[in-house]
Amino acid sequence: MVAGTVFVVTAPAKSRRRSASASDLLTAAVGAVPGGAARPGQQAMVQAIEEAVRNREHLLVQAGTGTGKSLAYLTPALLVDGPVVVSTATLALQNQLVEHDLPRLADAVEPVLGRRPTFAVLKGRHHYLCLAKMEHADEEGPSDTLFDDAPPRATQWLGEAGRLGKQIQRLQAWADKTATGDRDELDPGVDDTAWRQVSMPARDCVGAARCPYGADCFAEASRARAREADVVVTNHSLLAVDMLAERNIVPPHKLLVVDEAHELADRVSSAAQAELTPDAVERAAKRARPLISPATAEALSEAADALTVGLADVPAGRLTGGLPPLLAQAVILLDKALRAALDAVGDIKSDDPDPVRKQQAKATLDDLSGTAQRLLEESDFDVAWVEKSDLGSGRRALVVAPLSVAGTLATKLYEDRTVVATSATLTLGGRFDTVARSLGLPATADQSSGDGWQSLDVGSPFDYPKQGILYVAAHLPRPAASGLPDAAGEELLKLVTALGGRALGLFSSRRAATQAAELVRARTDLPVLLQGEESLPLLVRKFREDRSSCLFGVMSLWQGVDVPGDACQLVLIDRLPFPRPDEPLAAARAAAVDASGGSGFASVSVPIAAVRLAQGVGRLIRSTGDKGVVAVLDSRLETARGYGAFLRKSLPPFWYTTRPEVALGALKRLATT
Repeated sequence: MVAGTVFVVTAPAKSRRRSASASDLLTAAVGAVPGGAARPGQQAMVQAIEEAVRNREHLLVQAGTGTGKSLAYLTPALLVDGPVVVSTATLALQNQLVEHDLPRLADAVEPVLGRRPTFAVLKGRHHYLCLAKMEHADEEGPSDTLFDDAPPRATQWLGEAGRLGKQIQRLQAWADKTATGDRDELDPGVDDTAWRQVSMPARDCVGAARCPYGADCFAEASRARAREADVVVTNHSLLAVDMLAERNIVPPHKLLVVDEAHELADRVSSAAQAELTPDAVERAAKRARPLISPATAEALSEAADALTVGLADVPAGRLTGGLPPLLAQAVILLDKALRAALDAVGDIKSDDPDPVRKQQAKATLDDLSGTAQRLLEESDFDVAWVEKSDLGSGRRALVVAPLSVAGTLATKLYEDRTVVATSATLTLGGRFDTVARSLGLPATADQSSGDGWQSLDVGSPFDYPKQGILYVAAHLPRPAASGLPDAAGEELLKLVTALGGRALGLFSSRRAATQAAELVRARTDLPVLLQGEESLPLLVRKFREDRSSCLFGVMSLWQGVDVPGDACQLVLIDRLPFPRPDEPLAAARAAAVDASGGSGFASVSVPIAAVRLAQGVGRLIRSTGDKGVVAVLDSRLETARGYGAFLRKSLPPFWYTTRPEVALGALKRLATT
């Protein structure tokens, strides 16, 4: 069970002992750990947040790894009237707050506050068991006996159906025991296919008032707990949906803390993104079939076929001149069929025999209709592209997303509340202005305009110049072709051999990572762990346990690996992580800047690379005892005029060198310790 998801509120959220200060709470919290003391960065952050709340100004805080920023924003939050909302980007941080930081904080500050603070987790509706959906789970998923007489060629299908049936049976048994209905409470878990049979996406829900199980709804209960809690922990995706759809999921609050704030704009973009696929249209037709005429259902199927044909002739990538004729005709046909189906389904009425299923059908049709109309509008504020799977699944999609979400954030994020945005990566090139713009704030704070915001860099407890070296292989040729150039491969081999493993390789492409793995395996006896060959958690565990191993992978490793200690003392980066030309949103945003007379490369591509590079470099030093080398095998970080220096200023202040003998010597010394 996830700790912290169920609490009895022992005192009203607004009942605070005003004699306590945030500094008092921080002192109590860190003092609960033997030898614990507040760090200077924590104290500065606490004071800045108190001042921001008092002055009703927004605050950007860069807090390096190891600062202890969670306690620094949670302690002043306990003194704010009403609930305080904390939004995170990753499940790992959300779990850390709920399972560790908040329970320990509550224990520590209870004597100071005179009561125990309460907290709750707020997740999307689909994270909770739906009792109405559970009623039909057996109908939606195959049972163990469904294919008892199946022919031999159906053996694999039978095995999958049997496994799904067993998982649904276990979910049914769990439904009678759980107090929260939270999927994260289920141990062992079930796969996504099984969970979809018993969960309800928000768009499919008829609402507690219309649902026969509304009084016992787990999702509604989680929202009720959130309204009474002192601290509500949620995620960027749900926060984005709440802003965009105005669903009032998140309770009213005066302070919003956005942790991992460098991820927020991308999560809002994802929430505002929509797509059309032939499979989705077929599923919508299947759901609606009992509610519409055969002719209307057939029109939907024909539209799905037309979409399949239209997508087949269009290469993957951004659509710069509007929808191609065949694809445009398919979307027009689909729009007409969807509108007819929606008219046939009609409104949900109190005497409908199955309002839940009717709502599901209507919501699915409505989503697709809205996406079709949005694509046909061809707004200058949207970007459309065709996506095709390269994994052999044959999946094809027509996707649309906003060109920018800065305007959305400007109008919806900051109204009637103070926002504290924090991350280890908020300054790019040593300044906050680039990130501020992406978050919908003016590049320069104007206190007189009502858009006031302040910034603070509290630094890091790490002594970067003494703990790490940033080595740029400036003698290597500028990278050109995709994959790992021969010269870069030889440099990588020297560095890895000098240390004897302990290397995390962050690559710009799967091809480059595979080439590096093959090279090290062929020329050394070092064990190489390659992303994709096993599950990522298992690979990271093996890397952590075997000091002679290397872990090579692509973008998901740039942020998701936390290996303190001597298991990771070399971080290798093959090239600067600029967005690829086939990344539709980045390309469209850069083109828009170019069209307005600016530099799309400088305004879009370089900041994206800066954030990614800082995240990757940050894998090296994770504790005060860590030491090592970051080796960048892309000479442009040293030689490129303008953006090379900008990127270096966006990184922690490591001791910097371009001399290979210095890096190799340091690695050889580390190898003997």
